Amino acid sequence: MILIALGSNLPGRAGSPRETVEGALAALPEVGVRVLTRSAWYRSAPVPPSDQPWFVNGVAAVAFEGTDPADLMARLHSVEATFGRRRDGLRNAARTLDLDLLDMAGVVRAREPTLPHPRMTGRAFVLYPLAEVAPDWRHPVDGRPLAALIAALGPLPAGLERMEEARP
Repeated sequence: MILIALGSNLPGRAGSPRETVEGALAALPEVGVRVLTRSAWYRSAPVPPSDQPWFVNGVAAVAFEGTDPADLMARLHSVEATFGRRRDGLRNAARTLDLDLLDMAGVVRAREPTLPHPRMTGRAFVLYPLAEVAPDWRHPVDGRPLAALIAALGPLPAGLERMEEARP
């Protein structure tokens, strides 16, 4: 299973952040990535806390014919660019679109793109939507089940709000 996270907190070429993440999902097949299912959208406070706008986040399970994580990441970056993302090197900056490769069929990789995503386990805005898409997912490095990762975060944080039901 291939899992990607989607996020946006600035209006882009598609409109609002929610319209941007929905547009990105619709654009993925154009670069050879087929969406199998997605979570509900979540509204989340920026991490780390800042005065930038809240994000719209979600997770999707996708299919991709290739096996090279760098090739898939390049395709995700091309979709980001289509929606106005500029990579300026500032980590945690506001953005029109962020597509992160979370897991690619359990591949463990230390070089870019690092797999599994190195910061996903501490991010409620990733783990809660991931639970809707792949509730039985286990961390490929240490085998921890997703439920244990979520339990370690505690109850649904105040900075995370579910916006809708998940969709196929």
